[in-house]
Parts: sequence; C-alpha cells; structure tokens
Amino acid sequence: MERTNVAIVGMGTVGTGVAQLLLDHGDRTGRHAGRTLWLKRVVVNDVNKPRDADLPEGLLTDDLTTVTDDPEITVVAQLIGGLEPARSIMLQLLESGKDIVTANKALLAEHGPELFDRARELGRSIAFEASVAGGIPIITNIGQCLSANQITSLRGILNGTSNFIVSQMEEYGADYSEAVREAQRLGFAEADPAMDVDGSDAAQKLAILAHLAFGARVHWSDIPRVGIDQLDPADLGYAKELGYRIKLLAIAQLNDCLELHVSPTLVRMGRPLAEVREAYNAVSVVGDAVGRVFFHGLGAGQMPTASAVVADLIDTAVGRTKLTFRTLELWSQREARVSLTDHADVPGRFYLRFSVDHHPGVLAHITGALGHHDISIASVIQHEPSQDGDNQVVPLVIMTHTAPEGAGQAAIDEIDALDCVRQKGVRMRVLD
Repeated sequence: MERTNVAIVGMGTVGTGVAQLLLDHGDRTGRHAGRTLWLKRVVVNDVNKPRDADLPEGLLTDDLTTVTDDPEITVVAQLIGGLEPARSIMLQLLESGKDIVTANKALLAEHGPELFDRARELGRSIAFEASVAGGIPIITNIGQCLSANQITSLRGILNGTSNFIVSQMEEYGADYSEAVREAQRLGFAEADPAMDVDGSDAAQKLAILAHLAFGARVHWSDIPRVGIDQLDPADLGYAKELGYRIKLLAIAQLNDCLELHVSPTLVRMGRPLAEVREAYNAVSVVGDAVGRVFFHGLGAGQMPTASAVVADLIDTAVGRTKLTFRTLELWSQREARVSLTDHADVPGRFYLRFSVDHHPGVLAHITGALGHHDISIASVIQHEPSQDGDNQVVPLVIMTHTAPEGAGQAAIDEIDALDCVRQKGVRMRVLD
C-alpha cells in the first residue's frame, strides 16, 4: 500500500492519542485513506519526559529540523497549544512544504488570517476540525455537508469544562469552587481554568464557526461574552423552578445583520441543548434548506480530539483538504459577507434576580424602572423573606418579554441604584 509519511509536533494529551491511533490502528486508517499513514517522527520539547505512548525507537526527537528538512514527511499534526512558539513553528512547517493539521483554536482565532494567507501563498493547506468541539465534526459539516444552505443560526455549548462545572452545581449541589476542583481532578480543566470559565474559549470557537458559516470577520475578543465564574447556585434553582436549565451558550444569529455573543443562558427543559450534561458539547445549526440539525458529543479529551485530528490527517493525505482549503478561501482578503449587529440592539428575553428590602412599594419601583426602558414583565417569583440584620430581604425573580440588550442593561443599572436593592442584580438571557 502507498505510504504517506506524517509527523507529530507536540506530544501532550492529544498528541499521545493521535500517536496511539496511528500506531495501533494503521489498518483502519489505511482502509479510509487508501494508503498507510506512517508515523515517521514525533517532535517534543523534552525527550526524557515520561509518556503514556509506547513509541518505536527512533521516533522521538527534540529537533524540529528532522521534520522540516525531511522531504518525505508531507503532513504534520501540529499539536502545540498557545500562541507562541505555536505560530512560529506552524510558519516554519508551512515554509518547509508541509501540510498542517491543528487542534489549536486560540492560534487560529488570533492569527488565522496570517497563517491561512501564508499557506495559500505556498500552496499548502491547514485542516482544523479538532479546533472546535473536539470529536464533533462541526467544521466539516458547516464547510462541506451544509454548503447548499444559507446558515441562519448557530447555537452551541462549545466548552465542555464550563458545561461540566454547571452540571456539577445543578445536579449534585456542588458550589462553584468545588465543581472547578473536580473538573481539574478529572482533567477537564487546566490548573488555571480562566479561559474556559470566563467565556474566552467559547468566544474563540464561535469566531471560527462564524467565519466559516457566515464569512464574518471578527476578532474573538470583540465578541461580547460573560462566563460562568460568577454563577450563583440560587439562579440554577430559580431556573429549574421556571422550567429552564442554565447553559453557557455561544450564539450566532443571522437576521439583517449577524449577532454574536457568549453568555450563561436559560434554556427551556426538553430542548436538546438543555439536556447536554457533563463535559459534552453540542451545536444546533439551522439552514434555510435543511432546517435544524443537531450535533452532540464529547468536546474535549484525548481520544475524541485525536479522532478529529486523525480524520484530518486522512483527508489531507488523500487530497480532500487541499481542494476544500482552496475553495473555501478561509480568512482570505475577500470582503466580509455580513456586518455585525450592535450588541446593544440584539433582542432577547431576560431573567432578572434582585435582593430587595421587604417594604411596600419596592416592586413598583422596580417595575417602574423596567417601564422606563420599555421592558414588559412576563412573570414574577417572590419567595418568603430571609433575615439580613434588622431588615428583611426578599429575592425577587422577574422574567421579561423581548427587549434590546442595551435596554436590559440600562434597566438593571437603574434598578441597582435604587435604595431598596441590597446587591447588584443578576441578568441572563433566555432561550425558549
């Protein structure tokens, strides 16, 4: 069988999984590729570091030039995280004539235009299925399988770490810190989970999907985002009482313009996104021809991500990636196909929670502030008061009808300034 020589640069969790698939299941990849994917070199920073993979002698090296100077190696799985030296190494690999497969969504979200332009100049390709939603084939489905459609909506749970943490809080009553520690113990969260829990990771992935689906040109840091790091267990309880679950959703919605945002959102129970638990990811896509389709699976972890990397290696080896890479012209100099909606104009329903003094007229003050911003009320929950010093404090939960994002923020700012409000209010979007 014809052989395609491949290399792996970066032997962390995902790289180890990729090596295992190539070494242990070469017959399987050979059937799909029509050729043997021969692992010829693995480049690491420290060759003496203990590793789970049982590599044949001679594969492991800390010398990148054993790949860049070897014309027999044509495809490289570049699996280094972060921005540098990942960016510089990818450029070196491209310039030495290698096609690239990567799982590094941060690198693409930050330096996609530079890297893709350089790849096109050199006649090379970059495949990146594993960069979004792990083992879920969302990149291929949006870029190829749904190409007959104008996609009008993407709604996704794109960060398995955040979903795991929220699931632990909701289902087992864990507090936030406890849930984070459990995610770290199981390997779902890094020692510093900030990018996961503050919404940045989901925003990076949303930027990639929005570019692929809509031709949007937006830096991930410009996508409005709120994370789960301030999520209060009380809101999970009130959401359940109202018939909702809270999920960190990344949303791209095309109307006249494109709205993009990431935030904790109340999703009605029974909807597929509401039922996504633990470290799973899911993406709901609406196309004008196909209607709604739903993708669900493990969004992180060694083997799900390795599965996507090896699929890209196969596509690259047989030439499919080169064709689609050239045709799609991702991150090219073409004008953006859509303009972005001002986030203040994005419509939505809101869940609001306030801690207020238990005095006559308080509700009137709050509804009056909402009325000032043309926000109407759909329902109100008011439980028995709890003692707070000499004053009784009442938790007040309000569900609104649809209003612009800017009006919702202005209203909560006004309400927070009222003397009867004891702490800053909570506002989350609602998806029915």
